[in-house]
This record gives sequence, structure tokens and C-alpha cells, in this order.
Amino acid sequence: MRFMMLIKHAQELSGPPPKPLMDAMDKLAEESKQANTMVASGGLAPVAASTEVRIANGKRTTIDGPFTESKEIIGGFAIFDINSKQEAIEGAERFMELHRVHWPGWEGATEVRQIFGPEDFQQHCKAFEQK
Repeated sequence: MRFMMLIKHAQELSGPPPKPLMDAMDKLAEESKQANTMVASGGLAPVAASTEVRIANGKRTTIDGPFTESKEIIGGFAIFDINSKQEAIEGAERFMELHRVHWPGWEGATEVRQIFGPEDFQQHCKAFEQK
């Protein structure tokens, strides 16, 4: 099963994360690579450097950041190929604990979401139809 972790926080960060946090995250990433569970990961550029393409009321618009209406910013992501949602949650908890320990005062969340491939859509569509 594949899962994406989305790292979110309330505001644009004013600088890079502390070096001890980066070192701890590097160690965690290396463990995941050795276990052959991490597919990809990365930090995202600031919102000011982003562009949003939106459709509303049948019209497409393209807007450059920053976006004042943003309540949460996605600062990074990781994709894992693991055995269960519980395993994904445990990984997110370990990741967030590194932030708590090495970046006092930082507040944010890691959202854990399963990634569906084409083979998964029929099964999940049927589950929604039954509800």
C-alpha cells in the first residue's frame, strides 16, 4: 500500500529548519531507504513562488502566490510503500516527534493519505456507492 504524508503548518516559515532536526530527519529517511519503504520525499518552495490553476463557475484562472486565503501551507511530502495505514500513522508520529524535540515552538501536522492507483478505484467507488 502506498501512502503520502503531507507536512502542513499555519504560516510560511521564516528560515530553514534547525540543523538538529534536519540531521534527525536525514537519519529517519536513511532508515526508510534501507528498509526500502520510502519512494520519494521533499520540501516545497515557498507559497510566494507557487502558481495555482483553478476552475470555478466554469472558468479557469491562473493566480500567482502568495495566497492570502491560505490557512495551512503544505511544506513538504513523503511517499511510502508500506504494509498498512497503521504503519503509516506510526511513521508520521515518529516524524512529528522529531519536530517536537528539535524545533520547540513549531506547530504543524502530518496528514496521512493512502494513494490509489488505477487498480484501486473500482474497489473504492463500490464502497462509496454502498454508503
